[in-house]
Amino acid sequence: MQTIRKREGFEGQRAIVLPKKILEVCGYTPPVNALYITDIGFYPRAAYHYRERPNGISQNILIYCTEGKGWLEVPSGTYKVNPNEFLIIPADMPHKYGADEKSPWTIHWVHFKGIQAPYFASLLSRQYKEYVSYSPFLDERIRIFDSIVRALESGYSLDNLTYSNISFAYLLASFSFPEKFALAHHTIQKDAVDLSIEYMQQHLDVSLTLEQMASAINLSVSHYSSIFRKKTGYSPVVYFNHLKIQHACQYLQFTTLRINEISSKVGIEDPYYFSRMFTKIMGISPQEYRNKKG
Repeated sequence: MQTIRKREGFEGQRAIVLPKKILEVCGYTPPVNALYITDIGFYPRAAYHYRERPNGISQNILIYCTEGKGWLEVPSGTYKVNPNEFLIIPADMPHKYGADEKSPWTIHWVHFKGIQAPYFASLLSRQYKEYVSYSPFLDERIRIFDSIVRALESGYSLDNLTYSNISFAYLLASFSFPEKFALAHHTIQKDAVDLSIEYMQQHLDVSLTLEQMASAINLSVSHYSSIFRKKTGYSPVVYFNHLKIQHACQYLQFTTLRINEISSKVGIEDPYYFSRMFTKIMGISPQEYRNKKG
């Protein structure tokens, strides 16, 4: 018996396809033309869901699976899609995808275009290397999705289009930077690097050695340095100095403290060393920075 396949038509589904004339407006109206939705929807328990596009389509596609399972086939291979995973299909890429027959997926999906759409597609797929990625379930992400759908359901005024598509950029950021998104909503436990940065922020008025930083979170110096650089792109000492200079900028901008007083407040006793470090990081001297304020 041949398996029934369906493009749409699932109980409880929501779907919006923006009219061609509205998409034309989106295509030439800033800031919407940078990134805009062409289709958006929600398919719960989408049994026998299947789509095949041998030549791809002109939009980029994002599908987020919150329950059940599915699969994706693109030229680079076939990928399983599990709960709390999303798939990204760049524009014009041939593809097939569908729900698992035994445990059909529940998906939130969006088609999108715009001047910056290729950049977002590249970011989501990690430079077109990963088409299926894990992203933890976050209530706030679903609330953003629902707010976009509600806005579009209420009509295609320029206000609604602008709100929806700016919100959509934030939704994409939640997939590209899930840890930062979750941290902003206080939903994840901080890791060793996060705790170390908090420790640095609490000790900006003193000089810390690498050994002290590692000891504060009970790690060896070598392991601490490795995981810190991997996550931030900087060594702990350089990162700490950046925080100090960032704090010094606030003193320069919002107080009348002398340079040597600010140097002391950020734990650098030699004001000449402080000035050299400031200039190296900021590109101008502390006094020049102060003169530019306002």
